[in-house]
Amino acid sequence: MAETLTSLDELKGAVEDGAVPAPEAPASPEPEITREPVRDALGRSYATGKRKDAVARVWIKPGSGKVVVNGKDQSEYFARPVLQMILRQPFTVAGREDQFDVMATVKGGGLSGQAGAVKHGISKALQLYEPGLRGALKAAGFLTRDSRVVERKKFGRAKARKSFQFSKR
Repeated sequence: MAETLTSLDELKGAVEDGAVPAPEAPASPEPEITREPVRDALGRSYATGKRKDAVARVWIKPGSGKVVVNGKDQSEYFARPVLQMILRQPFTVAGREDQFDVMATVKGGGLSGQAGAVKHGISKALQLYEPGLRGALKAAGFLTRDSRVVERKKFGRAKARKSFQFSKR
């Protein structure tokens, strides 16, 4: 082993012959994380979803697919079909349509923000109920809180960025 290797080819040949030990790959220091389901005494999972100024408290449990928002059926509370579709997205991605009942209370914001908050809460509660669904929900981007909020109005401006009409004289 006292010989000096002068070229890259010699080094490759020496490693293949076994004269020079090949560097070992570092062992991964952290083991595989296995997540446990998080459920209460009634068999429900709870999560909080947020979007714009809306905050939704969401409980899911196995059932027939009934969604109740603030004591009303989803078709009554969210009358627009687009908002109802937003609520169904996490179940569609996870492949669990009509398998869970949802009970949600939502405050703040408008209907669109509230639908987004309930969707975020459903996604988080689903991954707590069945940790195996986390990959599909995360890949679809449903576990990430959409942090976009309305920009505040600045003084000397008509709105956040809009200026008053300019007059030369």
